[in-house]
Amino acid sequence: MRLVPGRDSKLHSNVRMAESETSRVCVVGSINMDLVVRVPRLPARGETVAGGSYRTYPGGKGANQAVAAARMGAQVTFVGAVGDDPHGAKVLSAMEGERLDLRHLAVRAGETTGLGLITVADGGENMIVVSPGANATVKADDVRGAREAIVNADVLLLQLEIPSSAIIEAASIAREAGVCVMLNAAPARGGVAELLPMVDVLVVNRGEAASLLGLDPSSDPGRMMLRLPDLGPPAILLTLGAQGSILSHRKRTRRVPTPHVQAVDSVAAGDAFCGALAAMWKKVHQATKAKSMDEFKLAEPAVLAASAAGALAATKPGAIPSLPGRDEVLEMAATLRFGT
Repeated sequence: MRLVPGRDSKLHSNVRMAESETSRVCVVGSINMDLVVRVPRLPARGETVAGGSYRTYPGGKGANQAVAAARMGAQVTFVGAVGDDPHGAKVLSAMEGERLDLRHLAVRAGETTGLGLITVADGGENMIVVSPGANATVKADDVRGAREAIVNADVLLLQLEIPSSAIIEAASIAREAGVCVMLNAAPARGGVAELLPMVDVLVVNRGEAASLLGLDPSSDPGRMMLRLPDLGPPAILLTLGAQGSILSHRKRTRRVPTPHVQAVDSVAAGDAFCGALAAMWKKVHQATKAKSMDEFKLAEPAVLAASAAGALAATKPGAIPSLPGRDEVLEMAATLRFGT
């Protein structure tokens, strides 16, 4: 991709401004083996559709987001669990190949590794069923054992694929230490009311937003954004796939563009978005704690980088294999401008 001298180089420098110091991200979440089958179209209810051969890829929302943040240059600690089965050995090997601190990734004897069953249609649309396996064994005690990693982080990144007790414990530790708590409320589920008051940044797609608000998933995104700030987090991002996303930052609402790409597999696009956002949010949170108006200036390039990362991830198959690197993300982000 070619940058236009002047205008685009200025945008590029603005994005780098938000990322100029290495951030420390702690991810408490899931790790799976994904079994992926490509089909010409997604099946209707009760229908069987013939697909191609299946492929296996390391995945899980927690692992994906941890790798995405690390590839953006963040120092990342991952807290989670795999089983002592062949899938566990394979995903552990993949994670060891990334720039991650895995001291708090447990191997559970006698447990199976989490499994994602994924169907991907031509054009990138997907359907996913997850069997939690060892992810269901991550408890509050595991999180307390990783307390030092959480309190020394700039951002704690959470999802909803592990038990609520572990998620709430992690958020409580981070909140007490003044660490930014970023929640990707996925997959949609109940029981997050206790968590939301501790969240600084909330990321949801349309279905997840509808679940939190008690609305129909087909509801207008603008209507959702009018109500999402009532949940409490000061920064909220509603992701809309190829339509970009909407940012509500201290009740200032703005449209976030996304690059036009040829989508191949959207499985990890949301995770790439969240991981990049976490890697870029350090200075935003610092400005927030200092009550500086730079908070608003710094949030924009962080969100544009997240948008670029999500789009790039959709151009390659698989979850972790599709996650882009920092230079590629920043170059694409430099071509984007906020809407109104």
